Amino acid sequence: MSLDYNPVHLLQTPWFWSAFLSWTVAQCIKMTTGFFKTGRVDFEYLLSTGGMPSAHSSMVCGLFTCLGLTQGFDDPVTMLALAFASITMFDAANVRRAAGHQARVLNIMIDELFKHHKLHHTHLKELLGHTRKEVLAGMVTGVATALLITWLWR
Repeated sequence: MSLDYNPVHLLQTPWFWSAFLSWTVAQCIKMTTGFFKTGRVDFEYLLSTGGMPSAHSSMVCGLFTCLGLTQGFDDPVTMLALAFASITMFDAANVRRAAGHQARVLNIMIDELFKHHKLHHTHLKELLGHTRKEVLAGMVTGVATALLITWLWR
């Protein structure tokens, strides 16, 4: 096995494209959904966190699926990708979601304090994590994208 030290060759692999396009598809789904809700195109969705589907889950599941399909599901790198995907999805549905709940409570406290005192305040971003349904939708998006990329790559 020879080592390739040219980072540009990364762009010539199905693994990169499965991960990148899985993330891109998920973010575009968010942007499209936002368009139907508001009637305007908001490019901030392309870099946003939270929402349906989870782009983080989509990306790591796309990478895992493509690695499994091309290298084998018993390959150590595929196992590493599975662990990475599991941790990412757990974090999205639990830790980051809890941080979002805390931000919501703090924003309510600041609003209540602001109404009674003169105080400048900044709202915290509340949409940090995902529901389990959003994580599952991200997983399905990533797997489907990776299946398509792997099929097209052959």
